[in-house]
Amino acid sequence: MTIMTPAPIDQQEDEEMLVPHSDLADNHQPMEVVAQPETANAVENNQPLDDPPSSRFTWRIENFSRLNTKKHYSEIFIVGGFKWRVLIFPKGNNVDHLSMYLDVADSSSLPYGWSRYAQFSLAVINQIHSKYSVRKDTQHQFNARESDWGFTSFMPLGELYDPNRGYLVNDTLIVEAEVIVRRVVDYWSYDSKKETGYVGLKNQGATCYMNSLLQTLFHIPYFRKAVYHMPTTENDMPSGSIPLALQSLFYKLQYSDSSVATKELTKSFGWDTYDSFMQHDVQELNRVLSEKLEDKMKGTVVEGTIQQLFEGHHMNYIECINVDYKSTRKESFYDLQLDVKGCRDVYASFDKYVEVERLEGDNKYHAEQYGLQDAKKGVLFIDFPPVLQLQLKRFEYDFMRDTMVKINDRYEFPLQLDLDRENGKYLSPDADRSVRNLYTLHSVLVHSGGVHGGHYYAFIRPTLSDQWYKFDDERVTKEDLKRALEEQYGGEEELPQTNPGFNNTPFKFTKYSNAYMLVYIRESDKDKIICNVDEQDIAEHLRERLKKEQEEKEHKKKEKAEAHLYTVIKVARDDDLLEQIGKDIYFDLVDHDKVRSFRIQKQIPFNLFKEEVAKEFGVPVQFQRFWLWAKRQNHTYRPNRPLTHLEETQTVGQLREVSNKVHNAELKLFLEVERGPDLRPIAPPEKTKEDILLFFKLYDPEKEELRYVGRLFVKSTGKPMEYLPKLNEMAGYAPDEEIDLYEEIKFEPSVMCEPIEKRCTFRASQLEDGDIICFQKSTPIEGVGKFRYPEVPSFLDYVHNRQVCILVSFYIC
Repeated sequence: MTIMTPAPIDQQEDEEMLVPHSDLADNHQPMEVVAQPETANAVENNQPLDDPPSSRFTWRIENFSRLNTKKHYSEIFIVGGFKWRVLIFPKGNNVDHLSMYLDVADSSSLPYGWSRYAQFSLAVINQIHSKYSVRKDTQHQFNARESDWGFTSFMPLGELYDPNRGYLVNDTLIVEAEVIVRRVVDYWSYDSKKETGYVGLKNQGATCYMNSLLQTLFHIPYFRKAVYHMPTTENDMPSGSIPLALQSLFYKLQYSDSSVATKELTKSFGWDTYDSFMQHDVQELNRVLSEKLEDKMKGTVVEGTIQQLFEGHHMNYIECINVDYKSTRKESFYDLQLDVKGCRDVYASFDKYVEVERLEGDNKYHAEQYGLQDAKKGVLFIDFPPVLQLQLKRFEYDFMRDTMVKINDRYEFPLQLDLDRENGKYLSPDADRSVRNLYTLHSVLVHSGGVHGGHYYAFIRPTLSDQWYKFDDERVTKEDLKRALEEQYGGEEELPQTNPGFNNTPFKFTKYSNAYMLVYIRESDKDKIICNVDEQDIAEHLRERLKKEQEEKEHKKKEKAEAHLYTVIKVARDDDLLEQIGKDIYFDLVDHDKVRSFRIQKQIPFNLFKEEVAKEFGVPVQFQRFWLWAKRQNHTYRPNRPLTHLEETQTVGQLREVSNKVHNAELKLFLEVERGPDLRPIAPPEKTKEDILLFFKLYDPEKEELRYVGRLFVKSTGKPMEYLPKLNEMAGYAPDEEIDLYEEIKFEPSVMCEPIEKRCTFRASQLEDGDIICFQKSTPIEGVGKFRYPEVPSFLDYVHNRQVCILVSFYIC
């Protein structure tokens, strides 16, 4: 399961940050440990206990300001049979904040493929005013690559070290960690469809909040049927049509055997990749989706479905106490936001919702014709919808702390909700009392974590039977009533202190997983809403499209399964270099992902492959010469040497192994084709040890343009000045034009492009096969100021810096 994505160090406020694993620091400070007893076997075998154990740990760090290590570890403590420790950076992890993380203490000695899941909070205790303690919570699936997780910017160092703030008293810092370990789940072998009859949704990075909402809407069959009946055509593209994308998604959820991707739907929202890695507001997504569908349904057979399902109405009123005057205003709603703070359950929230406010004193109401009057103000419901969506206000702004906080208070919600209670106390005088507003719970959407990040999933009972299911991204499991209801109330859980030397009094552990949205279905409407939906409800063009997609998917699956039998050969030619250099790329010669690719069985002789090339490019076999590419130590990629006659007698598979030792790697080749005066292919020239194949790029400082102009064989004992007329001919210059030559050497981490001495031999200049020479007209001294980038090196520097800026902008945005 995915929560927040590690961020670059320079954009880290309140985000979890992965820290490279390192060995234990010296000089540990003593730590008080408060934990449940663990079993020896669980610890030795690195297996979590059946019940999720929870513990609180207090770490007193004395002489804090005198710590002289960059990173500092606590002693090891055990939770859930696992060894943990807290890691801090007293002076910040390359930031001006205290950095703090939870770390798997024995990660270096654990078996290959280990993982464990924990929810946890980390805190710095304020020793003067405890309510100002800084506490942040999150969760993580720990593994070998991400063995520590937490907060790079936990709190500003200025606040931490300020003696008046109360965090550092007598040079002692108190750190607390609360950890709850969940059972490790084997995601690879579990089959959701086989176990439950339902499939999950894939997470694009941080789209679990959307997945929980989509599963809830899908499992309202009347809504699903209406989506299927929205008119779409075979010419529509799912990525550009929300109705078609949602139809496609629902169809796959209904008929697929494995989890379903949501990328087409998010593209139809207009989201790019970055949006998919941001946790959006669930309520806002729900409203926007409903509005868009409502708009698309206008003028169709399903017009009005959104309103029929989700729309209710309430009446805002102001009634004067001493004169006969009353003002009312009717408003519609698709969901209701209910207070959690200060309310013990849903009924208390509804009581607060309709609570009467007195307008008196300085707050009197100005009534028409009567002036300022004492009045009462409130809200009453005219009608409730068949599907009632309740948004629980778990996130609020704390004015004292000037930040958003999550309300983890205990908040109960019933399996059956009676909104006619106490003689219809929530209903307006205009309400239709013949409608029975008795609701049964359909789904519970849960947020696990804190205000700065976390994970979303849903408990749903699709047919309103006694069987609940948990929809957690790709995984669907059967759950019981207690898990779906009571365990999602939030609040605190008491755990005994059992460590020797401590008072054996209970302490409370905050439960960070709790309900944030509830969906109820009215009893009198449930037969209509929980209806049958089958293929007859799905347009024929959609069925055909999706069956074709499934066939293509099976074909790709088969290709993947047979991949070990084939080799992919990528053939680059002069045409590719001419097309790409100066447009798609500037450094090196070619982007191999954009050249012609052949998928060839490994046992096929290479000479037979050459016949395929002849058909594809119109170059007879006898005129083809292939070069192997090599990655150099400076990370450039160049043609290295021609294939030998012996190598060409081998099979494609054997040749791939010779050229690249990486398992299942592609075979990359450069096809050298020489052409006569009539531009027809001719036999390639004989290549001796003295011959060097060089590639040439031409730079025009006036146009700020770099382009490929061809390649030449030169003698290693020859000098560049001997080839100047030929280069001028390739550039279209006069034979005696003065030109300057530069060797393109490397471009990472910085550009290296050096002038070539025209009177030295190529061998003396250390030029070899595959090297690149950039050249341009010689620029007189007085003409240098005319151009922004007068010479090749300055232009390549500019291009490199621009690419770095684009990359940095991508990460920062």
